[in-house]
Amino acid sequence: MGTDEQAILTAADVLAEGKLVAIPTETVYGLAADATNGNAVAGIFEAKGRPHFNPLICHVSDVAMAERYALIDPLSRRLMDAFWPGPLTLVLPLKPDTVIHPLVAAGLDTIALRMPRGVAGKIISALDRPLAAPSANTSGKISATSAPAVEDDLGLKIALILDAGPSEVGLESTIVKVDGDAVQLLRPGGLAAEDIEALIGEKLKRIDQRSAIEAPGMLASHYAPAAGVRLNVHEVREGEALLAFGPARAIGAELAAASLNLSESGNLREAAANLFDFMKRLDGIGSAVIAVEPIPFNGLGEAINDRLVRAAAPRLPSMTVEQIK
Repeated sequence: MGTDEQAILTAADVLAEGKLVAIPTETVYGLAADATNGNAVAGIFEAKGRPHFNPLICHVSDVAMAERYALIDPLSRRLMDAFWPGPLTLVLPLKPDTVIHPLVAAGLDTIALRMPRGVAGKIISALDRPLAAPSANTSGKISATSAPAVEDDLGLKIALILDAGPSEVGLESTIVKVDGDAVQLLRPGGLAAEDIEALIGEKLKRIDQRSAIEAPGMLASHYAPAAGVRLNVHEVREGEALLAFGPARAIGAELAAASLNLSESGNLREAAANLFDFMKRLDGIGSAVIAVEPIPFNGLGEAINDRLVRAAAPRLPSMTVEQIK
């Protein structure tokens, strides 16, 4: 389904009925449900096979809606004013007696809030309730950046898919949490850390990625294709699929079973937009391993490398929703 005014109203009506809708955002496609409806939110976990200890991002239409559910400190407000709407999620204390269903926060006393650009924001405004919306893909697998990718993975499990073309950013949002005068980076994403640091005048506090889960996207193994992933490759082995970057090739690139270049010019924004789509396409050729050329860590490269490291991590044992309740 497209994204004209009637489609937006239809999506809001379907969500109000407690059903799941795949919505386009500037980051990736989201699997959305009314965040105040426990049965609807449970449907997200069931459709994705997502562990219940992994919290969900709650999407709002504006700062006024965020104020209904969270306590907003002055520094978080500055970040909202500068970067909302956009690919920034803020982890904030939940207000007492909130109507956000506890499944969204996964038992934490905080909530991860984001204000998306475009169609998603219009749907939230029409519904006048926040949307819980993780990426629209099976848990732990490659995030969906197009409506066809959602259809291929979850099409039989959801009521409606809105198609606005490929996602603009192509990476999930950056997640931060204000801790006193410092800002913690919980997950790098579609907003470069340097942009936040320029606003606040200091470095973000990087956390130990082995620490307790405080926000979505902190599982060690995540964003994973079926193939194994080999990082920072300078020499390609015969039969591997090659995820290339920039103008210069790794030794033996001609031996690859298939090759896609995230950005031939070395543009990190282009690479971010292509990352999940290209990983999915290379995974589809059947090679046992996807070899990935080195990608710099500056700017959006930090988030790209974060996703690649998690994609390459040892996989979690397969668990059903019933097993992890």
